[in-house]
Amino acid sequence: MARRKRTSPAEDLLNVFALLPWWLCVVLAAVSYVGLHAVASRPALKPQVGVDPMSQLTSLVTGAGLQGLATVGQYALPILLLAAAVMSVVRRRARRQLVEQTARGQDAAAIDGMTWHQFELLVGEGFRQQGYIVTELGGSGPDGGVDLVLRRPGKNGSETFLVQCKQWKAYQVGVDVVRELYGVMAAKGAAGGFVVTSGTFTQEAMAFADGRNVQLVDGPKLQELLAAGKIVPRSTPRPTPPASPELTTMVVCPACSHPMVRRVAKHGPNAGQAFYGCSTYPVCKGTRPA
Repeated sequence: MARRKRTSPAEDLLNVFALLPWWLCVVLAAVSYVGLHAVASRPALKPQVGVDPMSQLTSLVTGAGLQGLATVGQYALPILLLAAAVMSVVRRRARRQLVEQTARGQDAAAIDGMTWHQFELLVGEGFRQQGYIVTELGGSGPDGGVDLVLRRPGKNGSETFLVQCKQWKAYQVGVDVVRELYGVMAAKGAAGGFVVTSGTFTQEAMAFADGRNVQLVDGPKLQELLAAGKIVPRSTPRPTPPASPELTTMVVCPACSHPMVRRVAKHGPNAGQAFYGCSTYPVCKGTRPA
């Protein structure tokens, strides 16, 4: 896949500001205008008798330079921030529409037809709907490092999770990708990580992730999450399922103490057998025999 084209510093700054909530961009625009306008409106320094000429010249040049920057910046920076606010609203709406359209999809075509950027938006919005605070790093392209940073309150403060998205429809994600993310997690002290792909993972990748705090979400698993309504737009009310002893239980997960749900294994040697799985899956993979 082609990587992103190079952008100008102004475009990079606009994209950074667009990651903020739109209302915060508007507040920053007003604050920046007031502050810079105050600097630009200050009277120019005048030469003083008895002061070192060189020191006075340095002060005059520095003051004139700052006033010149403030004169331009009092308009340029607020305009940039307001444009970022509009971009933030547009992107937020696009994410919700993307999640809604994908959730309504009947097969994997809705995901397979996405670009790598749309796939990252979908995954980020999906985690956001699950209560995470999501920071989109953007990366330099579809294969560029960590794509999302997730945060949520934990027992010892805020917990950080790293996410790498791989929009690979015809390829398996290998162990190198999982190992790379695990190394970044260790370096940054992250509580856990996710590798999300529209394809599948190799056996080596699954073996490496087993027993580690790295969750692998492949295409079929992502489709199951969407079909189960676990990733839905906030604007779409989630129907309340009828209470059923086969679905809702009082069994507690042995790993995280969350409620468990009754499921039936679809793959592997235990296919067709019922078991209890953690309701927070894939965050927690705790199971109990039924």
